[in-house]
Amino acid sequence: MLMPRFFLILLFSATMLFQASCQSEKHTHARITTGYGDITIRLYNSTPVHRDNFIKLVKEEFYDYLLFHRVVKDFVVQGGDPKSKTAHVLDVLGHGDPGYLLEPEIGAIHVRGAVGAARQDDTRNPERKSNGSQFYIVQGAPVTEAELDQWEAKKGIKYTPEQRRLYLEKGGLPFLDMEYTVFGEVVEGFDVLERMSQAPTHRHDRPSEDIRMIIKLVEE
Repeated sequence: MLMPRFFLILLFSATMLFQASCQSEKHTHARITTGYGDITIRLYNSTPVHRDNFIKLVKEEFYDYLLFHRVVKDFVVQGGDPKSKTAHVLDVLGHGDPGYLLEPEIGAIHVRGAVGAARQDDTRNPERKSNGSQFYIVQGAPVTEAELDQWEAKKGIKYTPEQRRLYLEKGGLPFLDMEYTVFGEVVEGFDVLERMSQAPTHRHDRPSEDIRMIIKLVEE
């Protein structure tokens, strides 16, 4: 009777160790402070190139006082263009970068609150490399089962039951899936995201009143 009990204890111990390792996986968080309030994001460990680049830029205070230069209701809020720090009210923004691009790490889906890397379109950027600093946060719109079926067929992908649940519960932008790198998600401040998405804009979807950001890493 000792042997079966011994192996049972070993199995239980191994299971507990596995669960503990999953629960102990640490993620880096960052807080984006705006005039509308704070948004806290979690960076994905599954996108290490984008995660580490974002951390580096935040530590260098690269993002501080840049603008969210593009706001589109039911779509995204976008910022991180270094040219926006001293931009004139009539300047067209969205083409600046830190002088480099990032290799794509495409995979995560565009549910509401997803944080993705901006990039140029496929005609100029067929490799789908990410802008080195510009990012967007998905506000999105409601999503139906039929829409998910449509995008699965069109893109040749298959959503997991969990991904479908998230889209149906939270909404998002499934038509962007497999096109852009999503490297994080909002964990606090969805109300702030909603208020930002309502900001009045003028040409090129730029907010009529500047929305500046300060980004700091959050201590665990």
